Order: sequence, then C-alpha cells, then structure tokens
Amino acid sequence: MGIILAILIFSFIILFHELGHFLAAKKQGIQVFEFSLGLGPTLLSKEYKGTKYCLKALPFGGSCMMGEDEGDSELQGNFQEKSVWGRMLVIAAGPLFNFILAMILAVVLVGISGYDRPVIKSVEEGYPAAEAGIRAGDTILKMGDKTIHLYREIPIYNRFHQGETVTVTYLQKGEKKQAQLTPKLDEEAGYYRIGIGGGAVQKANLRTMFQYGWYEVRFSVSNTLESLKMLFTGKLSVKELSGPVGIVNVVDNTYQQSKSYGIKIVAAQLLSIAVLLSANLGVMNLLPLPALDGGRLVFLILEAIRGKRIAPEKEGYVHLVGIILLLGLMIFVLFQDIYRIFF
Repeated sequence: MGIILAILIFSFIILFHELGHFLAAKKQGIQVFEFSLGLGPTLLSKEYKGTKYCLKALPFGGSCMMGEDEGDSELQGNFQEKSVWGRMLVIAAGPLFNFILAMILAVVLVGISGYDRPVIKSVEEGYPAAEAGIRAGDTILKMGDKTIHLYREIPIYNRFHQGETVTVTYLQKGEKKQAQLTPKLDEEAGYYRIGIGGGAVQKANLRTMFQYGWYEVRFSVSNTLESLKMLFTGKLSVKELSGPVGIVNVVDNTYQQSKSYGIKIVAAQLLSIAVLLSANLGVMNLLPLPALDGGRLVFLILEAIRGKRIAPEKEGYVHLVGIILLLGLMIFVLFQDIYRIFF
C-alpha cells in the first residue's frame, strides 16, 4: 500500500507540474500535441481538440509536447513563433505550479496537524543554551540572520551550520534577548548541539492555516537550497542524493510506521512529504542547467537581452548534453537508492 501511495503522490506532483506548462501554452495559443503522465509505451490515450492525452507505462515522469521545431514555423500554434515573454511564461509555469501545489498541500497539512511554534520545552544542563540563560518557555525568533517561524527550523539550521557560533534572538517573558551560542559536541552522537528541545504544536484557524502553510513551503524551499549549497561546496556527497526509488522507499517506510496511529497521522505524514517533494521539484527545475526549465529560461533571457534568438542548433546541443548528464546522474542515483535499500 505504501508503494502505491508513493507512486500516486509522485505522479500527481509531476502531473501538476506538466499541467502548468499545458495551461500556459493553451493561454498563449500554442498547439499542445500530447499531454502525458508517465514515460515509455502508451497504455491509454484519448485525443481531444487536437491534443492527445496519454497514460504511459512508467509512472515516473510526464510531458507536455508542443510544436517547437523550426520546421513547424508555419504551424499557427508553434511555440517558437510566440513572443519571448510568452515563451518564458510557458516554461516558468511548470515550477510555478509546483510551488502553488506545495502551498495548497501545506495549508491542508496545517489544518490537519496544526503548526509547531518555536517554543522551547526543555534546556539541557552543560550545553550552551542553558549557560546563556535560555529557559524552557522561551520563544526563538532568529538564528543568525534567519527568522524562525517553526521549531523544526532550529535543528535544521544547526545541521547546516555544524559547530558554528550563532547569535540567537529569543523572547523571554515578553523581553527580547540575544545570546552568542557555540554548539557543543555530543561525543556519543558525534553531533554539535546547543542543548534545547521542544516545539509547541498549536491548532490552526483559517488565518494561521495560510500563514503557517506559507512558512511550511518556505521551510521546504530553504532546505532544498541549503542542501544544494552543501552539495556544490562538497559538504554533501552525491551519494546522499535520492531519486524516485529512494522516495518510494521513504514514503513506504513512513506509511508503515504511521499506519498504526490512524488515518489522520498517515495523511499528515504523507502531506508533509508531498509538500517537500513539490517544492523540491519546483526549485530543481528552476536551476539554470541544460535540459531543465531553468536552463531553457536562461536561453530565453539571453534572447530578450540580445534581441534575437541564439541559434537553435547550438541551444539544442547544449540541452542534449544536459539530458545525457542528467540521465547519467539519474542512473547513478538509482543504483545508490537500490544499494541503500538492499545492503
């Protein structure tokens, strides 16, 4: 059951991404030849108003195929015949829809499970927080330059800044205070900590559902960006990346571990994963890398600046190289996922 749920979540997120491209293309009067969920051989298809809607064999992926070739220039709905700004809108609509979906799911999530305020429940003696005078009941406002809205942001900040001294701004009995904390090594865990625990879960009303839903999306986007930063600076190994197989395994494990607590907990856990995945897909697709939406946007931005399009064959070669490299990375990550699961 967990595997089926994982496939449904992943497929829905991809479908929503492609729906963004599809609706923007239709709005611009661009002919969409095929709108599909999945990759590989077609299982089912239905043509409607010039668009072929397909369900394909492999559930990971999807496409929105438009007339883009120069040879199709006589086609009224050709992508390349539209203005550069119209084409930018079509390309950017996919990632934008991922952020919209993440926001919708996050609002539902907060409505179901509430939100975790950054209120400290416990302070460990012998660690920097206790020595600085931070007490249970205090509310963390900032860690360094980062404003804190959710308690989960505190351990995540510490994870991304292991061993670094940080200025913590907190509220204690209505008074705003600051403390310089240098995390202390927990030798047993092999991890630097400031020595606090907590998080006060509070039920949401309509206003806080949207407010903290937005904070949930920001949290997911921030995690993705910080992880990318660590990847590019060498603090995170490529071996730690997960692909579709790893994601399916995480969703399945989450389902198996939470099903005994009831459907509400299962729904909250799966929604949390879906928010992260949708926001992650939005961020990743906006990276200025060949073959991704961000890479295509780079060429369109250059076209807008230069006033003329970069030679299609040159752009095509760049994207082809990007596709080859991306496929290589996906195969590597696939084997890593399989190795982690079975070994």
